[in-house]
Amino acid sequence: MTLDRWITDAAITSPDAMAIEFGDDNITYAQLATKINECVNTFGATSIKHGDRVAWYGLNHPDVFVLLFACARLGAIFVPLNWRLAEPEVAAIVANCTPNVVYHDQHFAEQAQALTDVPVFSNDAIYPSNGTNTHQTDLNKSALQRDASVTAKLSDPLLLVYTSGSTGLPKGAVLSQKAVACNAAMSIDAHGMNENDVALVMLPLFHVGGLNILATPALSAGATIILHERFDPDQACKDLERASIALTVPTVLKAIMNSALWNNLNLSSLKAMSIGSTDVPVSLIESIHALGIPMPQIYGATETGPFAIYQTIKNAMNSVGSIGQAGTACNIRLVKDGIDVSDGESGEIWVKGDNVLIEYWKDPELTSNSIQDDWFRTGDVATRDANGYYWFADRIKHVIISGGENIYPTEIERILAMLDGVVEVAVVGKADSIWGEIPVAVVVTNKNLNKSDILGSLEGQLARYKHPKEVIFVDALPRNAMGKVVADAVKDVI
Repeated sequence: MTLDRWITDAAITSPDAMAIEFGDDNITYAQLATKINECVNTFGATSIKHGDRVAWYGLNHPDVFVLLFACARLGAIFVPLNWRLAEPEVAAIVANCTPNVVYHDQHFAEQAQALTDVPVFSNDAIYPSNGTNTHQTDLNKSALQRDASVTAKLSDPLLLVYTSGSTGLPKGAVLSQKAVACNAAMSIDAHGMNENDVALVMLPLFHVGGLNILATPALSAGATIILHERFDPDQACKDLERASIALTVPTVLKAIMNSALWNNLNLSSLKAMSIGSTDVPVSLIESIHALGIPMPQIYGATETGPFAIYQTIKNAMNSVGSIGQAGTACNIRLVKDGIDVSDGESGEIWVKGDNVLIEYWKDPELTSNSIQDDWFRTGDVATRDANGYYWFADRIKHVIISGGENIYPTEIERILAMLDGVVEVAVVGKADSIWGEIPVAVVVTNKNLNKSDILGSLEGQLARYKHPKEVIFVDALPRNAMGKVVADAVKDVI
């Protein structure tokens, strides 16, 4: 069974159930199944076949799911392009993955047409031009019969997703249909998801977080998606009153809570507001828990689809600050120097399961360096407690080795971020002739803080050798297209 069966099965059993709400456009499962079938016919007319790449260059749109599931039926590979990147960056990705076709929305027509050596079409061309691209009330069940010549299977590649490239050029992670299904199973476990749920999806679908934490799992469960074209805090507030599940990241959640609408919302229907990020301020989580709403934290990577470790709505309030327990559909190890560490010791997170990428596109060396005996090496460091909860420490590449001691910047940043007047902070290493490296705090403040204020907040909370030796104040921290702080760029200011 390929993943498009999620939609066709729901279309047969619950044809009038709502699949996607997108502004004023409401699409039932029967209508979504019909659209996918029409898209498959279009692919056939344009000779898209097993293994071909189909790219999308645009904002969030229901057509993303139409393309995704049409690719699943044929065994083609869907490539969501990051519209936040500069045009040369997008062009470099296109040159790397060589899509057979690029579809674009109205917002990126000019940028898409500037791409060379690839057929480019508006998303109006996804459907046949015979007038069948309107929503149909009656499902043509015979049209959903599978072409016997198509040999797509769950082990086939389905998604080619480029990482945000926080420390280098974006690299393409190839995820199978099985990886998407594996992620859906873990999301259903994390959120207690079923066909009655309404999932608010406002993060960009070019990222596995936006696509696979709530959106594809909701469709696998026959639930409803409220899809936002792009994030708007006021609209998010309005739709939170109708949602049962929502996904955020810290910057998005802060923007929502700063909306003038936030304090007057009726959130009685919201059973969970999950958050995806390696480091979420505890104060932010507690502010949502104070409303009686669990905030499960999801840990993973593009290469794991992204689910790997997560809290559930049942244990989120009892393990605040943890990134959760090992996912039900994958295995986790913590490894240091090739040996599994004991509880309480720091080790690199290794992940094994159907959720792990097949390979990095056209990069066998990186693939072999990142996957060892089917275990994906995340490059992230964590500890595990006696109850099986994992606690994120930092990225291996961010670890500062000072006088032979490992210093994890995230540990320092968590404390400094709670200091009144600190808007944001990043701690990076700086070469030092005596210590090898020293930690330096780069701080954005909205008050008249000085170095003594910053360092004083660490007294009694961290060992002295972990205290930053320098403090630099800046107007803003450099971030990439996904809003992540770029550590290499931070180092440029020290």
